[in-house]
Amino acid sequence: MRIMYLFLGLYLLSVIGFFLIADHQDPAHNGARLTSQMGQRKVCHHNPNLPKGRPIIFVLGGPGSGKGTQCDRIVRDFGYLHLSAGDLLRDEVKYGTEIGQECEQLMKDGKLVPVEVTLKLIKKAMKENRNSTTGFLIDGFPRAVDQAEVFEKKVGRPKLVVFLDCPREEMEKRLLKRGETSGRSDDNMDTILKRFDTFLLESMPVVKYYDNLQPGLVIKVSSVPPPDDVYKEIYCAILGFRGEMDTDPMCAALHHSDSCDRLSFA
Repeated sequence: MRIMYLFLGLYLLSVIGFFLIADHQDPAHNGARLTSQMGQRKVCHHNPNLPKGRPIIFVLGGPGSGKGTQCDRIVRDFGYLHLSAGDLLRDEVKYGTEIGQECEQLMKDGKLVPVEVTLKLIKKAMKENRNSTTGFLIDGFPRAVDQAEVFEKKVGRPKLVVFLDCPREEMEKRLLKRGETSGRSDDNMDTILKRFDTFLLESMPVVKYYDNLQPGLVIKVSSVPPPDDVYKEIYCAILGFRGEMDTDPMCAALHHSDSCDRLSFA
């Protein structure tokens, strides 16, 4: 009887040992355990100071192309925080900060401010407002390909790049009219001409950079028509990347139409 119990005990131990070894060698079990361990690791591909799930939209265009006008409408309808690189820099000049003193003459000459300075101001504003906005709307930046590359590396990729296409003559007319009341030091003919040259030389390649970076990332919209007509196309494009195109009848019709002449990619 004792021998029988002894053999039974040995048998049970061998069975338990078998299952323990099988469990240890089971690839699925090991994979699950490895997945669990990987899940505990924090792998960040974005700036940890910036909020997750907050889309970024760039609004690009020459001086006087209507960037501010369209940004006001986007803020109204989508609640994004509007960050104007130019306004951030002008505030620094206005309050006489060290950055403002360094950049004032560059702005008067229509030249680009160093990317480190502009990016620092933008990141600061994004960090301060990361919990109070649904997204970020940035106009006047990036103004050169190197700025776009630095932003991509240190902050992230925009969800949409809106390029407001406007003839030089129209932009010149708008800027001169604005200069009558704006009080901006860069709204004079000499600076306007320099800004045009800088835009063509430095900023137009940015549009091409983003267009080559990812299909559908850039939309090119003529900003010559009335502002409300221009905005309709931008509005539909934003609904598009949000997956809400069909919630608006006008945008849904545009989305399902065979031809779309004015909503074209740069």
